[in-house]
Amino acid sequence: MYSCLLKFPPVLFGMACLMSCSSANNKPLSVRFSTDSSAIIFSDIDPAGLGLIRNIPGVDTAHADLITVLETPSDEDTAGMEHDVPGKLEVTDSTLVFRPSKSFISGKNYLVISYMNAKFASTEKIISGQLNHSVKPQQVTLKR
Repeated sequence: MYSCLLKFPPVLFGMACLMSCSSANNKPLSVRFSTDSSAIIFSDIDPAGLGLIRNIPGVDTAHADLITVLETPSDEDTAGMEHDVPGKLEVTDSTLVFRPSKSFISGKNYLVISYMNAKFASTEKIISGQLNHSVKPQQVTLKR
C-alpha cells in the first residue's frame, strides 16, 4: 500500500523507507530537553527505524542525516541568524540523545528538525488523494 519510491532528502534511503512507510508506530516523535537541559531526547521512535539507526557505523557523525539542531535568534535580535549546533548523537535502547559540543544557553530557542517517524502516505491521504510528493520533517522549537 505504501510506496517508498519518492525522493527522500537524507542519504539513508533504506531507513527513510522504513520510517516513512511503517504504520506500526502511530505515536508522534517525542522531542524534549533532558531533565537537566544538557541534551535533547528523541523518543517514541519507530522500532524498525531505530533498529536501522543502531546499525549505522559512526551514528554520532551521521546525525545531520537524521536530525538538525539550530540555535535561533531571539525576537529582539533582528540581525541574528540561525546557527547549527554541533554535537554527538547517542543511541540508547529506545531513544536517541543529542549532546551538544557546548552547553545549551539558558533563554535561547532551539529549532529541532527531524525526519524520524515522518510519514507521507497514510490511509486517509491515499483515499482522499492528498499524497505529498515529499516527506515533511517534524519541526519542534525548544526553549532552554
